[in-house]
Amino acid sequence: MPNRLQKEKSPYLLQHAANPVDWHPWGEEAFARAIRKDKPVFLSSGYATCHWCHVMAHESFEDPEIAALLNDAFICVKVDREERPDVDKFYMTACRLMTGGGGWPLTVIAAPDKRPLFTATYLPKDSRFGRTGLRDLIPHIKEVWHSRRSEVLAAAERIMTAMEKEEQPPAPGEALTPELADEAASELLSRYDEQWGGFGPAPKFPQPHRLIFLLKYGRQRGRERPIQAAAETLRIMRAGGIYDHLGFGFHRYSTDRQWLLPHFEKMLYDQALLCLAYTEAFAITGEEIFGRTAREIITYVLRDMTDPAGGFYTAEDADSEGAEGKFYLWTVKEIESVLGKADAALFGEAYGLEEEGNFVEEVTGRRTGENILHRLEAASRLPSAWGTPEDLLEGRLARAREKLFAVRERRVRPFRDDKILTDWNGLMIAALARAAAVFSEPAYFVPARRAVDFIWDRLAGGNGALGHRWRDGEALAASFLDDYAFLSWGLLNCFEYAGDPLFLERARILQQFLDAHFRDERQGGYYLTPDTQNDVPLRMQEHYDRAIPAGNSVVLRNLLHIHRLTGEGTYAFSAEMLGRAFSTPITAVPSAHAMFMTALIA
Repeated sequence: MPNRLQKEKSPYLLQHAANPVDWHPWGEEAFARAIRKDKPVFLSSGYATCHWCHVMAHESFEDPEIAALLNDAFICVKVDREERPDVDKFYMTACRLMTGGGGWPLTVIAAPDKRPLFTATYLPKDSRFGRTGLRDLIPHIKEVWHSRRSEVLAAAERIMTAMEKEEQPPAPGEALTPELADEAASELLSRYDEQWGGFGPAPKFPQPHRLIFLLKYGRQRGRERPIQAAAETLRIMRAGGIYDHLGFGFHRYSTDRQWLLPHFEKMLYDQALLCLAYTEAFAITGEEIFGRTAREIITYVLRDMTDPAGGFYTAEDADSEGAEGKFYLWTVKEIESVLGKADAALFGEAYGLEEEGNFVEEVTGRRTGENILHRLEAASRLPSAWGTPEDLLEGRLARAREKLFAVRERRVRPFRDDKILTDWNGLMIAALARAAAVFSEPAYFVPARRAVDFIWDRLAGGNGALGHRWRDGEALAASFLDDYAFLSWGLLNCFEYAGDPLFLERARILQQFLDAHFRDERQGGYYLTPDTQNDVPLRMQEHYDRAIPAGNSVVLRNLLHIHRLTGEGTYAFSAEMLGRAFSTPITAVPSAHAMFMTALIA
């Protein structure tokens, strides 16, 4: 029997609508029921294309025995972290404070008043490798809830106190100055991986906003080293397995240093931000590989991630047919069956194919005989012994890729999360408009404008309020700082390209709404949620960049941009107040605030 999630619009929640777990969506009904039943809440937060979310669901949430334990001990709540980033951030903050780490799926035991009691990420069904399984954990928590209630609630109070202290807006500091960008660049370059590009050890995330900062900083300051570091990272990522060499677009991150073995999900925000990074790299260096990559990302998004009405979908899964990466992997025999032995030999040299396979399962460390396509060693794999000029070899490889892509299109595709998010659409609009300008390509502006119209027609209110998500004819009324910040970024890029004053006027309307409902009037920063949205115990702000830039940093960029366009001093004043609001943590670690730095040097 379907549970309470059957009427939801979120693809992630609908994936769990047939679980034997009696799931509730996030809402007051679930917590009121927890109070009536005197039960704690079991909250699970994830997203539709999350591999380990699928693993936990198949192991535990689809298991009748584990479901019975959960239903007996808890009121169970499922959260789509992409639909409710405020809920996820609140409990993820608790997880980081309590465990020192985080990730998805996020597992939380909460009191009926929403205060966190216990946090973890993926939990197995049965205890193993020092990790307590749900079969053992659930009865233990049930017993503690009934026998040691006062201790549990006292611990919850301490956790909340720590979270309130952690999330307390910092005291305003000095005005931000462009000189901070020198420190940020120095910090990033000190962590630069000279062999494989990127920053720090594995796992490696693309972090395109850092690369955009280094490119712009190097150009403005006349320094080659930041440009070289960013450009080399972009070259190696393009060559690595993190890039889809047949269908284009980037996977979410690499599990190793050399960008070879990815987690295979594809996120819209990565495509947008990486398109911006490759476009800027082309604008600064003129290297064709950067322009080609940006164009290919756009090809992928317009082909596979665009709704017929004009919005952009959220993500594609890592898994298909129950296995991660299956859609993207090839055996040598499969390649030979498509290309024939001669072209398969050339393709194998160019794309790193190994008879025993180069794909290694993350958990078992076992080689499966399958290959991730990559060109990390392409120079050494195309020896002069082939006796063919390089341009002719590349022509053969292009034809081979087309054949393999056609065959791959007949495979079972990964699941696509087709909800349309305002904030991520704003990023893609910004990327398309910028690409239209840099490549003098009006065709890229057409989908940008269609997406603007899609969002404005379906998700924008007359007073400047935005909805966060559209799917299946329904808007999600909740909205977040990133919706306004990222859509305004897209609108301003559209105005820069097309000169239509409607784009600038809409950006000003959104900023006006932000100022009225999101701004901390005392400090000058902006909250994640508006003053009308209060179903999470703690109203929070963000200033650190994570996988995407912090909303506050993009608001700073937008304020300065609108000021330059209009000359109105109120925008410059708001920008200075915003910079002062986060001056203390930004000054302490400038490199963790790359988009703030980019705004300062623009």
